[in-house]
This record gives sequence, C-alpha cells and structure tokens, in this order.
Amino acid sequence: MSMQSPVSELLVHGDAIRDNTARFLALTQGRIMAVLKADAFGHGSIAHSVLDAGASSIGVTSIAEALRLRAEGITAPILSWLNPPDADFAAAVRERIDLAVPSLELLHAIARAARDVGAPAHVHLYVDVGTGRDGCPTQLWSALCALAREHERAGTLRVVGVMGHLSCADDPGNPQNTRERMCFENAVRSARRRELAPETLHLAATAATLTGVGAGLGTHRIGAGLFGIDPSHTTQLLRPALTLATSVVSAREVAAGTGVGYGHEFVAPERTHLALLPLGYGDGLPRAASGRAEVFARGRRRPLVGRFSMDMVVVDTGDDALEPGESVTVFGPGDAGEPTVAEWAAWSNTIEHEIVTRVGCRVARVHRSLDAERGPGSAGPGAPPRSRVILSPTPSPE
Repeated sequence: MSMQSPVSELLVHGDAIRDNTARFLALTQGRIMAVLKADAFGHGSIAHSVLDAGASSIGVTSIAEALRLRAEGITAPILSWLNPPDADFAAAVRERIDLAVPSLELLHAIARAARDVGAPAHVHLYVDVGTGRDGCPTQLWSALCALAREHERAGTLRVVGVMGHLSCADDPGNPQNTRERMCFENAVRSARRRELAPETLHLAATAATLTGVGAGLGTHRIGAGLFGIDPSHTTQLLRPALTLATSVVSAREVAAGTGVGYGHEFVAPERTHLALLPLGYGDGLPRAASGRAEVFARGRRRPLVGRFSMDMVVVDTGDDALEPGESVTVFGPGDAGEPTVAEWAAWSNTIEHEIVTRVGCRVARVHRSLDAERGPGSAGPGAPPRSRVILSPTPSPE
C-alpha cells in the first residue's frame, strides 16, 4: 500500500535557522544557549543544526524534553529549568542534564536523587529578579546559596550556573531593566560570597540580546530569535524559518447570498468561488483570526471567510476557480507576498511564539532550504513542492 503525501506541511527552513544563529553568535561573542523548548518552538528536530552552527548548549523546560534530545544523540550540555519536586531528577543526573533550582524544596529533591545515583547533580541556581513567577524570591536567595554550598561540600551537587529572566527586555527604556540587572548582579555576588563558583551566568533571552539590555552578562538564552521572531520589534535582520502549506480539498461556485460556516458570519455579497482547506483550529489556526486572516494562492492573497472550524477553513477566491489539490500557502517568510507569522499574530491578537508553537501534529514537518525554494526557477509560495524529506509528525508541545 503506497503512502500518500501529506495534505498539509510545515516547511522548516534550516538555512534560515543557521543564519539567525550566526547573527546571535556575532551579538554575543559566541555565547549562546539555544532554547529548544516546546519542540523547538514547533520547528521539530533541529538541535544538531544549531549546535553545528555554533550554539554551545541547549535549554528546555522539562526533563522529558531533555531526555528526548539525549536519545537523539545530543551530547552537548542541556539545561532543564521547569520541573516539579517529584520530577525524575535521577534520570537527569544519570544523563548529565543540568537542572535549574528555584527553591529549597527542589534543591533537597535533586540532592536526594544525586545521592541515589551516586553522582553529583549539576545545577543552576535560579533567582527571581522581577517576573514574579519562576525563580527563588530574593529574600530566600541567601538561604538557597548556603544550602547549595552544604550540598557541594557533601558531594551531591555542583553549582555550575546562576540564572534569571528579565520581565521587560522588549522595552529597553523601561527602568525595570536596570533594577533587574542590579538584582541579578547582587545575586551572583551573594553566591560567590558563599564560596560558590558558577561558571555560567545567564539573564538575557532573545529580546534582551537584540535591545542590548542583557549585554555583558555571560551566556544568552536564544529561543524565538533562532526562528526569526523578534519579540522586541527592533530589527529586520532575522529570517523567518517556517512556511505552512496546504492543498485545496474541494472548490465550488456559489451565488450571492450564500452563507459560509457556522452562524453565517460571512454571506457572499455576489457570485464568487470558494475553496476548502483541510486546516482549522485543531491544527493551530487561531479561531480569533476568523474574518481577518488571508492566505496566498495563485500569486495573490485571498481572504479566509466564515468562522474557522476545527478541521477546515474556507477561502474566497473571487473569479478564480481553484482546483482540488492546488497548493496554498497559509504563512511564510513573506518574500513573495504571502502572509507572515507576524501578520497571523496580529490577526489573532497574540504573539508570534503562539502561532508557531501551536501548529498541530496532523501537519507533517518537512525540512527544506529556504534559499533553494527562493532560488532560480522556483515558483515560490503556492507552488507544489518539488523535493522533500518527510518527518514523522511531531508530538504536540508539552
């Protein structure tokens, strides 16, 4: 039985990711931790690529994500920074996965696991500099450092890093940035006074790196920026790394007055052609974009009409009758006029991060060079793919 090509594909442009990595290496004097949480922001298996491009380590949220990377053969340092007290810290220690420590409770749990394994855990003490969510409150920081030093003397762990996270880095003029930098620097000094010797300091993520707010503070955690997303909206230098393409399932001509979708929020004002696409909010298209979003077909933008359904959306193609199987671009880099992830975020009243991470597992991930797609003889977005490597559908982000 032959396998059919997937109807919808998420094209992952590795060359764009490598170019973005190079830009951040230049901005950070080569000190990058590639943040590949949530299935690499929905881009799938790209860890080897960013490490080959010059990233020195990888950051994820859960231990499960880190273990998957080890199973893929990643030997570079990996940090996991969001775990409950009953997480499988023993597996993390055995697989040489660094662990963030935001509390005394977590420190005790990690030390117990390290004793059971018979090897020291490598930890990054995590201070809350002002986000009010994860990280150790400043009033408990001295106690956390003192307890960490006790465990170091006992041989159950080694403090290899201190980390924090800025709350307003996308707004470089916000005075909160200065306060949080000072808080972080004080936390590092406090740790060293307690005879801790963290080798890695990291406070800045993508926005802080692009705005300069995080300059001079060691390693930079770069996630969204690797994939062409600029949370600070301060640069046009990054290359978007995704194209979402699908195919027409059916098409029809309808008369004026024809209602489309649930509630008939769209009624055709005149005779027109409609095309049905097999993507909906079950695949990550935000329902909030209903009535505003556009797609790209036959070299032109076309409006999506009616409410988005779980599995389908409808395109108004006017006088053009699309054919079943014809290719349509939902979003892409924008080079040929197709909608971008940034536009989809605006239509949905959200951020680009949410658009790229919510593309569901029914959409196959395909790795293809963007330069090749835009090269001589390329038909650009909306044209049928010429060559591809189909990957197994990736799991939804944890």
